[in-house]
Amino acid sequence: MSVWTNKLLPFLRWRDRVTSDNLKADFMAGLTGMVLVLPQAVAYAFIAGLPPVYGLYTAMVSAVIASLFGSSWHLISGPTAALSIVVMSVISGLGDFSTEQYVGLVISLTLLTGLIQLALGLFRMGSLVNFISHTVVIGFTAGAAILIAVSQLKHVLGVEVPGGLSMMATLEHLGAHIEGLNWIALQAGLATLVVAVLVRKISRKLPHLLIGMASGSLVCYLLDPAGDAVAYVGALSGQLPTPVLPEFNFATLQSLASGALAVALLGLIEAVSIARAIAVRSHQQIDGNQEFIGQGLSNVIGSFFACYASTGSFTRSGANYDAGARTPLAAVFAAVLLALVVVTLPQLTARLPLAVMGGSILLIAWNLIDFRNIRHILSTSRSEAAILLVTLFSTLLVELEFAIYIGVMLSLALYLRRTSQPRVTQVAPLQQTERRHIRNINRYQLEECPQLKIIRIDGSLFFGAVDHVQQEIRRLTAPGSGVNHILVIGKGINFIDVAGVEMLHQEINRLYMMSGDLLISSLKGTVMDELKSTGAIELLGEQRFHDTPRSAIETLIPQLDQDRCATCTKRIFGDCPPPSGV
Repeated sequence: MSVWTNKLLPFLRWRDRVTSDNLKADFMAGLTGMVLVLPQAVAYAFIAGLPPVYGLYTAMVSAVIASLFGSSWHLISGPTAALSIVVMSVISGLGDFSTEQYVGLVISLTLLTGLIQLALGLFRMGSLVNFISHTVVIGFTAGAAILIAVSQLKHVLGVEVPGGLSMMATLEHLGAHIEGLNWIALQAGLATLVVAVLVRKISRKLPHLLIGMASGSLVCYLLDPAGDAVAYVGALSGQLPTPVLPEFNFATLQSLASGALAVALLGLIEAVSIARAIAVRSHQQIDGNQEFIGQGLSNVIGSFFACYASTGSFTRSGANYDAGARTPLAAVFAAVLLALVVVTLPQLTARLPLAVMGGSILLIAWNLIDFRNIRHILSTSRSEAAILLVTLFSTLLVELEFAIYIGVMLSLALYLRRTSQPRVTQVAPLQQTERRHIRNINRYQLEECPQLKIIRIDGSLFFGAVDHVQQEIRRLTAPGSGVNHILVIGKGINFIDVAGVEMLHQEINRLYMMSGDLLISSLKGTVMDELKSTGAIELLGEQRFHDTPRSAIETLIPQLDQDRCATCTKRIFGDCPPPSGV
């Protein structure tokens, strides 16, 4: 197959894996996936502020497209809790709308989200997700989980809450109107939660959420046979999604652009992270750019079939792998089986209480919080802990799309902070050995030459790092230190940009005025080639570049103050002249 065929029709890459045995395994995995996604799709649509059928449509159409056009064999896409609440936040922030208007804007948001993701994939920007700190994702997900839980308390308690309230305002309102508590709703919600938790403890292979919702519905039916005391989800349409044209004009584009970018970034981060996590177990190579394309196409095509923004699901992807899925056809089977349920059992949600939905979503929210990693981060790294807490509280206190941007900026700031401070280590020869290998002076308790400092730079010399490196060089050669020669061992330098060359030129001139010099050894061949092509070698002086530290030291020793060498007894280098009187 050609490269273009692989990119345009990636599902042809695994066609050889479609055997009769694998088809059986994929069908059973698909059956498991359908049982899992049925209650989740309804619950996630509920979180997004949509009728349940839109979650089911997303679990059908978007899941199939993402599986066929992505690179992972096991990633299952569709509606997710974190993305659902961001979608709700983005659209709700634009104003109050009727159900029809709200659904229209959600579908337009999905189309724009898909176009952004598709463009990033086509322009091979798959490595972008590597710049988003895992700490930021953990903090945002934990904050989103808290928001999701608070949003469902009104259903579990059976208390009316006005729309558009913040988290704190919602809690204050619930506290002020707690006397209006609906005890039937509360008992049904708690029954759902307790049964689901118990079933999960018994066996993670059982559909605990589905069993919990069935139990809660039964409790509600026994307490309210007439169905008058609590609110219900209502019956499904019993129809499959039909093609619709999303509203996509300039005004809509302008109002949704910021939110669509946030949804696109979060969706890509989730999908690629989950795909890579599953690939560690399946020993598969993941193509980040292809995953971007798969997620983008799933949202673009899904928007024409009444789907809302989707991404990878860790729960369903892990269950898919554990159930024995061999190819992405498992996602296709799950979607087909789900479609059969929607068509043949439209009354399935008719007597599903909102309190039961709320109880199941509370459990989903609890499972979103990664307590183990949060404890680890808080106890091991002050800077990572600060990023975690800032992201979490931003999620709780500002609009969710801006919380995502804050997390992205924090990730970039953390990356730039680390790369702008490359490690500058003082090294010296091992004086006790004949070959005198260069080692860390602190680790090996080594003596140093009083006139020459040897430093190893582990990091690139680019515009963001030159100030840090220059300060270290000037600290080591400060007036009164007696040091006016520097040898830079550059085997840890990956590239030197124009700012790096200018900094080296400045230091060479400064040390020259002090009757000293700066030499560089052990640069990688690619770095030397680039310096030669830009004329930097000629500018800095070809004689200052050496293949090995030994060659550089042999050049520097004759330039040292020989009177000081004559009285020095340290004998740092094998080429040191003998002390006077010997």
